[in-house]
Amino acid sequence: MARARARDERSQPTVVALVRQLGAALQELGLGEIEVAWGDVRVRVQRPTATPAPAAPAPTGSVESAAAPLVTDVVPAGMVTVEAPMVGTFYRAPSQAAEPYVNEGDVVKEGQILCIIEAMKLMNEIESKASGRIVKIFVENGHAVEYGQPLFCIEPAR
Repeated sequence: MARARARDERSQPTVVALVRQLGAALQELGLGEIEVAWGDVRVRVQRPTATPAPAAPAPTGSVESAAAPLVTDVVPAGMVTVEAPMVGTFYRAPSQAAEPYVNEGDVVKEGQILCIIEAMKLMNEIESKASGRIVKIFVENGHAVEYGQPLFCIEPAR
């Protein structure tokens, strides 16, 4: 029985091996992003977004490091991911002095406000798409977000 279990473990790649394979596929195929669900794990790998060119010339070799894949999230299957519906700036609270709408571990209801994304000077309230517990907040307050970028991971209420 121990031999069969060892054989099964060797035949299933680890998450690290899966990420490496996905990174190689990104490079080989020239993709910007790739996402795979395998068993109870979901992995998304993407290249960093292009940044404005620096004023001074970049040292040699930095172009290769900018093209290296970046793991943005690993979410277990069965979890609900709330993603950014637009490009903008992520805010956890309605003002700097206010408490955040939610924290990791909080229980939320479907339709409850989770955060605000500022886009073109408009404040857009982002609501929960499921009832459950906030497992992970992926973005820091005040950071820029891209369309489709994961913001929250929610464990649905059973």
